[in-house]
Amino acid sequence: MATVPIPARHVVTTFDAASKHEQIDVKPLPVRIFRRIVTGVFSLWAKISTTIVTNLNWRQQVEPYVGYGTSNFSRLICRTVYEPLRRKPGALMRGWRGMLAVPAPKVKVKLSIDGVPVETVQVGTSEVYDRVDRFRERSIDYAVSDSAGYLDLVADRALEPGIHHVSYQVEGRHAVNSNLFTIAPGTRVGVISDVDDTIMITQAPTLWKAAYNLLLLNPQKRASVPGMAVLFNRIADIFPDAPFFYLSTSPWNVESSIRHFIENYGFPAGPLLLRDLDPRPKTFIPSGVQHKLEYAEQLMGDFPDMKFILIGDDGQKDPTTYATIAKRYPGRVLAIGIRQLSPRESSPLGPVRGMTQSQPSPVTDVPVFTGTTGANLMKTMLPYLRQFA
Repeated sequence: MATVPIPARHVVTTFDAASKHEQIDVKPLPVRIFRRIVTGVFSLWAKISTTIVTNLNWRQQVEPYVGYGTSNFSRLICRTVYEPLRRKPGALMRGWRGMLAVPAPKVKVKLSIDGVPVETVQVGTSEVYDRVDRFRERSIDYAVSDSAGYLDLVADRALEPGIHHVSYQVEGRHAVNSNLFTIAPGTRVGVISDVDDTIMITQAPTLWKAAYNLLLLNPQKRASVPGMAVLFNRIADIFPDAPFFYLSTSPWNVESSIRHFIENYGFPAGPLLLRDLDPRPKTFIPSGVQHKLEYAEQLMGDFPDMKFILIGDDGQKDPTTYATIAKRYPGRVLAIGIRQLSPRESSPLGPVRGMTQSQPSPVTDVPVFTGTTGANLMKTMLPYLRQFA
């Protein structure tokens, strides 16, 4: 008996469409001109770098990212890039090498979930966001990545809760695989966590230290924030079916190093939702706050009956960002956990001046728990969460 293909569709996502307040058409004329110049320069760089790597015999390949979904749909995420023939996709590497990734735009990708092929039934045009190209409203056995190489599909197929396997393949390459986390219907609680200085020490508020840790440091030597893995696993014990989403302003280029970090330090597995440094699809690089708000809104929409625990740190703008989320979605945020950075972590002058650049606790009706380590947070946060188990 022939296998019935899984239908999938392109969607308006945080990859290829800015929020309504960030679309270029609503910006002042000087901002529009500046952004057009930046995107033009980036397009020129992409053309030059593509010529260089193709002359080096690099070929199109898929970098697969961890997907997620419900029993009714699955969100599949990947990026097509140029890579050496011998490089294994998703392999652990230093950040500077990942940052040199050259996007391969408009590449045909064949997909399957647990061996069942995926067919796209609508192919939109990213430049006009959600407008569908009527000349291609037909089923085809591949999907096409966008101008920055990203591919974000929603597959319509009922799947059992748990981890499934997605296969991606481009012409002339072996298939590559990634996990797909299917969340059980009726799941009441989920966790959205920041990465930088929340679970992994990066000293993000200090630019040169963050750059060193991101680009040059051996990813196997990255340090975990003390006690945070224990805290996350205790939360997983209280809510056994809770999904964990890791939301970071780090670029997709370093996805593999963050994913390996999560595995090596024993954090609960889950999808990574990172930031795109290619300004062209959205006409500019999203700010950290914008990025987190947009992805939080996407998760709120994908799981309308789920309440979330938000975990971040006070070194950047997580307190105010999380307060904004709680205000926009009343009743949807169960608790907020904020890891407090030391003066040494938050500012190079902190230890000398006795000052810190960290933010105060967010002003919100949602319970906020603070602590410098995971152990500190556990003392107050876990007793509160247990009443919802």
